[in-house]
Amino acid sequence: MRSIEPVLVANRGEIAVRVLRALRELGILSVAVYSEADAHAVHVGMADRSVLLGPAAPTESYLNIDRVLQAARETGARSVHPGYGFLAENAEFAERCEAEGLVFIGPSPEAIRGMGSKIEARRRMSAAGIPVVPGGTDPIRADEDAIAAADAIGYPVAFKASGGGGGRGFRVAHDSAGVAAAFAGARSEGERYFNDPTVYAERYMEDPRHVEVQIVADAHGNVVHLGERDCSVQRRHQKLIEESPGPTVDPMLREHIGDVAVSAARAIGYRSVGTVEGLLVGSDFYFLEMNTRLQVEHPVTELVTGIDLVREQLRVAAGEPLSFAQKDVQLRGWAIECRINAESAAKGFLPAPGKINSWNPPAGPGVRVDSGVKSGDEVTAFYDPLLAKLIVWDQDRESATRRMRRALAEFEVGGPATLIPFYRHLLATDEWMAAETCRSLVADREWLKSTAS
Repeated sequence: MRSIEPVLVANRGEIAVRVLRALRELGILSVAVYSEADAHAVHVGMADRSVLLGPAAPTESYLNIDRVLQAARETGARSVHPGYGFLAENAEFAERCEAEGLVFIGPSPEAIRGMGSKIEARRRMSAAGIPVVPGGTDPIRADEDAIAAADAIGYPVAFKASGGGGGRGFRVAHDSAGVAAAFAGARSEGERYFNDPTVYAERYMEDPRHVEVQIVADAHGNVVHLGERDCSVQRRHQKLIEESPGPTVDPMLREHIGDVAVSAARAIGYRSVGTVEGLLVGSDFYFLEMNTRLQVEHPVTELVTGIDLVREQLRVAAGEPLSFAQKDVQLRGWAIECRINAESAAKGFLPAPGKINSWNPPAGPGVRVDSGVKSGDEVTAFYDPLLAKLIVWDQDRESATRRMRRALAEFEVGGPATLIPFYRHLLATDEWMAAETCRSLVADREWLKSTAS
């Protein structure tokens, strides 16, 4: 992998730390970048070299392509790992890296652009014979078009920003009276967050399971899936808890959705790690979108397969073949991940910035904590409130749940409010133990108030 050394990690927080640890284990020189707000961040001290990008605002630092590329020139970096978020799914950034002679540790700009537009992704998947959520592929430009589309699809109907993600640009109309507001909301958020006001409509599934499949593909024609993750516990269409394997997926269904994911990757000539996200309704699996990057929840897949996804991503970027074949992939035990956000569930999951006065994560067998913060750090409003990911493994779902509850009880964060009390309450409910989506609980304001402590 010396052909990609040094590697510049164009990110911050726990994902920068995760990638830097992999590079250190492989003996590969690394470069960190940081903003003024992150001058003393954990990831800065882990790299062989570090470069200041600019002020705290992402547009002046982590999202500033020119400054990231200048840092690569200054340090002699030969490749760039984007992590996730920020520039990870920015086709222009991938193209600019290639123009600079840098290896972009991810898929091709064409794949990023093709899957970055949800409308284009739906068109390409439909053309490849892959089932998509029922709906349209034409952009909706006016209220009358929105009403016509909703009437044709049937209620409830979801209006989605074509460039959206992470719950942004997503609005639901339950009847014709709500169409105009839903369309306007999706369009407004699409323009604000993704600089793309394009909106389309699809059938809104009331309470499906959100199931996604991890795939890895190299430049030698090998495309492999690593089983599924269930990410059904969400708030505002943003994930909170992930687990693998899926509690409602049997071996036959696993083979089916794995084949769908591999076919989707082949349809766009995919290379690198990626995730095919879908909605599972009974035994019907519908393509939702493809994330052309490493996912926040990749550790649960690593724990049940024993495969280091970052290492495989680096191998692919260096032109090497995958170190395993489909027949080598076996799911063992059960893994659960909780996102430890600086948020207050009792206050509607509002961010809770502030100084971390103490930081004592749990430990023990089967417990993994991916974090990029330490005691004394300031949680600012500039960045995502994710402080850490707490991941546990055990032999089965019940045992893994008990281990997660133990680990949560030991996790001490002094200062900002976090979601730890919320998880402790949720994982003790009958709904969680019955492997329900817990949608009603997460939407229940009165129940959420009970999670305040």
